[in-house]
Amino acid sequence: MRKGIHPENYRLVAFKDMSNDDVFITKSTADTKETITVDGVEYPLIKLEISRTSHPFYTGKAKLVDTAGRIDKFKNKYKKFEKKQTAPAPEAAPVKASSEEE
Repeated sequence: MRKGIHPENYRLVAFKDMSNDDVFITKSTADTKETITVDGVEYPLIKLEISRTSHPFYTGKAKLVDTAGRIDKFKNKYKKFEKKQTAPAPEAAPVKASSEEE
């Protein structure tokens, strides 16, 4: 390994999945101002939207997590490209059978 290219400030950091409140602790160099106390020890806190405990690939459950309204934003953005539906054709008058005589 080359020297001087790897960070020196690894420390224990708590990562919290905001969709299900799962917290796990691992080493990281990520900066944060928030902290959380886990088992009586205070750790820097990094908030996550999706982690291994809520991602459909790992859980096997297809659940939709839309915390920032991204789906609505996408639909509104591309609404102008939707195909426009035409008005249905008017119903034709019923045709009399030729066997009926007047």
